[in-house]
Amino acid sequence: MYRNGHYGAALLIYAPIGTLTLILGFGEPAVAGGIATVGLATAPDLDMKIPRVKHRGVTHTVHFAAVVGILCGAVATAGAASSEAPTGWIVAAGAFGFLTGAGAIGSHIAADALTPMGVEPLGDDGPHYSFDFVRADNTLANYALLALGIAAVVAGVSLAGAVGAGV
Repeated sequence: MYRNGHYGAALLIYAPIGTLTLILGFGEPAVAGGIATVGLATAPDLDMKIPRVKHRGVTHTVHFAAVVGILCGAVATAGAASSEAPTGWIVAAGAFGFLTGAGAIGSHIAADALTPMGVEPLGDDGPHYSFDFVRADNTLANYALLALGIAAVVAGVSLAGAVGAGV
């Protein structure tokens, strides 16, 4: 998929996480997580700019998703710890950061699995997945995925507001 499709896939994956975060009353972290998710949505495609790194190789694996998740979890943990939050909230912030980072990369992998080229999310030795549903350069498919992601976020914000999270 292209940039807009990856943004949509990332928003689609993040919507339940962001919704729950809003329902729990953490508006600022929910927005920050959404921004981070969209910001990381195209990170796996940095492989196209790195010499001798195969496109849809190591950056399109669950291993890369885990590394990004751990890094995001560490940043969120450090942020919560610096605010002198209770230990439980620090742990929750780390889990939130991990889910946000790993989810963004995972959404990229899932969106690329829709294309004929597919992905090998477990690495070169793992199985190849391609649903061969749509070409990556299909403008309609990319914008449809973006619209679906935006709709999921709007629905999540609406749900959080209805539950009384003060959104």
